[in-house]
Amino acid sequence: ACEGLKPVVAIYSTFLQRAYDQLIHDVALQNLDVTFALDRAGLVGADGATHAGNYDIAFTRCIPNMAVLTPADERECRQLLSTAYQHKGPATVRYPRGAGCGADPGKDLSVLPWGTGELRREGQGGVAILAFGTLLYPALQAAEGLDATVANMRFVKPLDGALVERLARSHRLLVTVEDACVMGGAGSAVLEHLNALGLQVPLLQLGLPDAFVEHGDPALLMAQCGLDAAGIERSIRARLGQPTLRAVNGD
Repeated sequence: ACEGLKPVVAIYSTFLQRAYDQLIHDVALQNLDVTFALDRAGLVGADGATHAGNYDIAFTRCIPNMAVLTPADERECRQLLSTAYQHKGPATVRYPRGAGCGADPGKDLSVLPWGTGELRREGQGGVAILAFGTLLYPALQAAEGLDATVANMRFVKPLDGALVERLARSHRLLVTVEDACVMGGAGSAVLEHLNALGLQVPLLQLGLPDAFVEHGDPALLMAQCGLDAAGIERSIRARLGQPTLRAVNGD
């Protein structure tokens, strides 16, 4: 990178933890043009707690010059890798171990607008879910029962502040969802932005718990962490003081 080449570093999220000093001093401090493709972001199922990439959002977004991108599916992963590659500066693109939702990745190298999210569902229930990464799809499922708005945020840093502000001014509750630790994560970035704007809107932050999650079936682990569609809806209804659909139906 110092000689003008464009390195793309494909590395497990957990292995980047071991290179944190180099990430700061050898890349970010010099604002070098390096793209980091972070594999095994979030829970990793059979690989267990030693390889779970729960912390990369928190430990990269606090570094100056560093961009943090969170694609939702195979297509967007390809697009955001291309977007990060075209960006002049250090950037991480995080994606999970295993299969995605089944989106066609395409064959082109198109890019997405820098630092811009998108609305995927507009609801009338007064709740807006801000999804970072692959939890977009369970968030969309949860939104059906809540008639919630859903935003695919795509970027943790730079955060789409205009979209956050728009949703904050038009909804009575914001909910952030991420397959990463809550402490210092994407939800914290949203909270910091709201605070900077002086907006006092309730924010529910959903993500991985402050605990090491052991190996197991990925879908079961996500459900245990409350990050499947049912868990997301349940947490939102609890914050709103509403009964769950199961309770309403008397089952």
